[in-house]
Amino acid sequence: MAETLLKPEAAIEKEHYFSTSFVLSRVLNSGVIMSIEKNDHELKGLEKVIAKLTNTKYVSLFNSFTGAVHGALWGQDFDYGSTARLDQASEQERKFTKWLGVNLVSDPLAEQAYTLISVDGNNLHLLDQTVRASADLSPVFVLDFTGLGFGPVAAIAANDEQIWKKAERLKIFGAYDLQTMWTQEESAPELQPAIQFNYRLSPLVAACVKISLLRRKKSS
Repeated sequence: MAETLLKPEAAIEKEHYFSTSFVLSRVLNSGVIMSIEKNDHELKGLEKVIAKLTNTKYVSLFNSFTGAVHGALWGQDFDYGSTARLDQASEQERKFTKWLGVNLVSDPLAEQAYTLISVDGNNLHLLDQTVRASADLSPVFVLDFTGLGFGPVAAIAANDEQIWKKAERLKIFGAYDLQTMWTQEESAPELQPAIQFNYRLSPLVAACVKISLLRRKKSS
């Protein structure tokens, strides 16, 4: 029996075509390229925008949602064999935490491991209200910007520097690897992870998300 072919769901809805094309044209004409540069401004720029949005001191960027989840958990010492509370976890989160060896629990006395906010073109104007309503629910925000349509991109935001340090150390060419690259000296050896991952975000994608956030229309 022939299978019915279904049209895949569009990553970007038609009403958001103009804003997406505007962002892309602005970024592509800015000369931003995909690279690992000491003086990169786009990643730092997006980190500052997210820090201001969430009123947090430390932001770490990732090139995938699961990377950000990994950073949020690892930053709080949730590793293999530990337990974490994650209410209403999606199938993707359940599968990934299982792969990490972190057991999910629903103990109401335990603090929520992180607060997830998924951002797309339909709820971008409500982002400020969503962040305010979610403040103080957990030590870490996980913000998933993949729904904006520029590629997989997510971030964690927290006020605890140690969470940020461990999350950054998890990334190949994260903040600490870049220091090592340019100085040829090991930095923060106490933060050595068991293994590192290719979680570094492209400056090109960061630039697109940054402009989307800066130009968002805020709902009153």
